[in-house]
Amino acid sequence: MKAFRASASLGGAVSGHILRPHHLPTPLSPTRASGSRVVLRGAAIGGPVPSSGQLGVSGCCSYSIDHRTPKPPPFAFAFDIDGVLLHVAKPIPGAPETLAYLQKHNIPFILLTNGGGKHETERVADLSARLGVKLTTDNFIQSHTPFQELVHHYDSQSHDSKEGLRDKNILVTGSDAAKCRDIAEQYGFKHVIIPADILAAHPTIWPFDPLMEEVYAKTARPLPSRDPKIDAIFVFNDPRDWALDTQIILDLLMSRDGVLGTYSAKNGRGDLPNHGWQRDGQPPLFFSNPDLFWSAAYHLPRLGQGAFQAAVAGVWAEVTGGRAPLERTAIGKPHGRTYGFAERVLNAHRARALGVDDPDRLEPLRRVYMVGDNPASDVRGANEYVSPVGTRWTSVLVRTGVWSPERGGEPAYAPRVIVDDVRAAVAWALEQEGWGGSSFGEA
Repeated sequence: MKAFRASASLGGAVSGHILRPHHLPTPLSPTRASGSRVVLRGAAIGGPVPSSGQLGVSGCCSYSIDHRTPKPPPFAFAFDIDGVLLHVAKPIPGAPETLAYLQKHNIPFILLTNGGGKHETERVADLSARLGVKLTTDNFIQSHTPFQELVHHYDSQSHDSKEGLRDKNILVTGSDAAKCRDIAEQYGFKHVIIPADILAAHPTIWPFDPLMEEVYAKTARPLPSRDPKIDAIFVFNDPRDWALDTQIILDLLMSRDGVLGTYSAKNGRGDLPNHGWQRDGQPPLFFSNPDLFWSAAYHLPRLGQGAFQAAVAGVWAEVTGGRAPLERTAIGKPHGRTYGFAERVLNAHRARALGVDDPDRLEPLRRVYMVGDNPASDVRGANEYVSPVGTRWTSVLVRTGVWSPERGGEPAYAPRVIVDDVRAAVAWALEQEGWGGSSFGEA
C-alpha cells in the first residue's frame, strides 16, 4: 500500500503517513499441515503437530506464577475474533476451551480485531457471554480503539502538541452512524456529527430518495451551525450508505478550511503541491481498518471497510483526474503501528495480571503468536512488524475464516504455519516453546 501524506498522530498508534508495515524479506512459505507434520519449504519444524483435541507436551511441568517474583512465560498470543474465535456470533469449536486454558495457566493473550461498531465495554461483555470466558477491556483492541488517543493528543500542525480533538467538530460514520457517535462521545469527543445531521439540515445535499423518514430523521441532531467547520473525519467501521457517505466526505475534502458547503479555490491548481487538492485546511480522513473482505454468514467472504476506502479513493481519482492521490490515515491490521499499539497493551495487561505495577520491570516478551484467518491483515502484519523491544511476532493461519485453499490457493502472505483451527494453533505454538501443560480436557 502506498504511503500518503497525513498530519495526525495516534500517540504512537499512527504515524504521519498512512500506516505502512515495515518491509522485511518474506519468510519461508509453508505447505498446509497435512497428517502429522508441519512442513515449510526447505525445512521441517516442530516434528509431530498435536491434534486439536489435545494441548501440551510431555516432559514439562505446568507453569505457575509466584507473584513475589513474577516469572511469566516469555511468549503470548494475539487472536483475531471473526473467523478464529467466532463465526456468525457463535463460538468456533475449541475456542472457549482454548482461552480458558490460557487463562488457567497464566499465559497472556489479547484479542486484536479489525472489527468495530460497538464500544469496547459492550463488545467485551458480549464476547465473554458468547465464549463463556471472562474477558476485560484490558486485553481487547478493536479497529477504532486507538482513535481514543486523538481526544487529547492531536494537532494539525504539530504531532507533539497536546491539543486534541475533544472540543472540535468531527464527522463520524460507520455501519450504524448513530451508534458510532455514541462510541465517539464515550471516548471523550464533545462535538460529534454524523451524515444524518447534515442530510436533515441540507436535504438537497443528496437528492436521491435518501430514506429520510425511515432511517435518517430518527437519528439526526441539529448541526452546531448551518455550515459547520469539520476538523476531522472518522470511519469507525463498515459504512452502509456508501453513496451518501462518499458524497459528504468528498464535499469536505474539496472544501475551504473544512467548512461545509464551500469549495477551495486551490483545488486543481498545477502550481501548488498535490495540484492544490487537500491543501486548504481540509479535515484529515481516518479509516479504522483496511480489510477488503471479512468472514460473515454467507459462504463467501463479504466486502469490508477496505472496499469502501477503495471506492472513495477511486471516486477521488476521477475527481482529481488522477493527479492527486487521496491523502488519508488508515490504522488496523496489517499496519505496523497498530501492532505496536497492541504490543504495548499486551505488555501492560501482562503486568497487571502478574501484579506488577510497571511493565518495564518485566523482561520483554520473546515471542507473540498472531493467530488469524486473513493473510492480508493478520499474517502480513505479524510477518512485517518490527518490535522496538525485540519481540518476535509469528503468524499462524487458521482454516476457519476468510482464507481457504479452495478459494485463494496459496496465501498471498505466507504464514509460519497453517493449521485447522485456534485450538491446533495454540497446541502448535506451545510445542514450539517446549512448554507443557494439561490437555484441554483438564483445563
